[in-house]
Amino acid sequence: MEEMLTAIGRELVQRQDYIPPTVETIYFGGGTPSLLSSQQTGRLLNQIRKQFNVAAGAEITLEANPEDINERKARALADLGINRVSLGVQSFHDPILQKLNRQHSGRQAGKAIAVLQNQGIANLTIDLIYGIPGQDTSAWEDNLQQALALNVPHLSCYALTIEEKTALGNWQRKGKFKAADEAAYEEQYRLMCQILAARGYAHYEVSNFARPGFTSRHNMAYWQQKPYLGVGPGAHSYQGKSRQFNISHNARYIKALKQGTPWYQQETLNKTQVFNEYLLTGLRTSQGIDFNYIRQAFNRDIYSIHRPFIERCLSEGKATLADGKFVLKDNALILADSVIVELMMDDQ
Repeated sequence: MEEMLTAIGRELVQRQDYIPPTVETIYFGGGTPSLLSSQQTGRLLNQIRKQFNVAAGAEITLEANPEDINERKARALADLGINRVSLGVQSFHDPILQKLNRQHSGRQAGKAIAVLQNQGIANLTIDLIYGIPGQDTSAWEDNLQQALALNVPHLSCYALTIEEKTALGNWQRKGKFKAADEAAYEEQYRLMCQILAARGYAHYEVSNFARPGFTSRHNMAYWQQKPYLGVGPGAHSYQGKSRQFNISHNARYIKALKQGTPWYQQETLNKTQVFNEYLLTGLRTSQGIDFNYIRQAFNRDIYSIHRPFIERCLSEGKATLADGKFVLKDNALILADSVIVELMMDDQ
């Protein structure tokens, strides 16, 4: 761990000119950063503040597992200036957590949320998963109601996806685990939209819901295609017309930073890729895409090119079009990927 922190510190020094000097958001994630001690987290924050101008009131998020949170840890995070925590809850039901191979219980999840709130970290988000075999719609609704009862202001709700090289993938191959059918996914998704809208949560991205004032500023920067710097193994960075992605192997990443050899690859995006990424990010959000901007930036009249498809989306109540802004409706955001595919530009 010490070698990793040293390598990340070296990368921060070398990457300080990659993005504008003022940093509005910081996000510790992509692993289990809550395993770091408060001294180690503080060391990284001090390094960031040394290399960059961290704005007053910057959003500073740390991902954590519920079993890693106690009063001492929560107090230390607050003292460091961590003002937002993302908890990997996944479910409040113990049988489901066991099926997902999670280490915490539903009770531990509820306690971690209360502990963080008691230490003044009110800006909380939790991850929940729907479409899990054995979790019927009533159980999924109970998960949502428990989150609401705990006064969690932001929810990230994801459909279960089974990756090949994981425990779930292995169990699926052996017939021990079967994915839910598509109808269950859709039913649980639509129920989630209905319940959270009724409780004042804005559905601002396909998987994200927030009460007023609790939208994730960091994630919005991704979806608005703002430049961002990713530091550490497997981290990605973006500058608008190019992206970089770091070595994802821990030991090789550490060795490269230590020896001063390249630790990342870079890809320059062509105009087609930039356009398609605008669609990919914009149509996933409640802000949608702007046909007028597309015409100016890409010299592409998307309405004329795809008029029959766009008008079908409008007539079927899947989208709205006003002042050139094409926005998928709340209950149609689940279809974002299929809409994006229809509107994407072929590589030229």
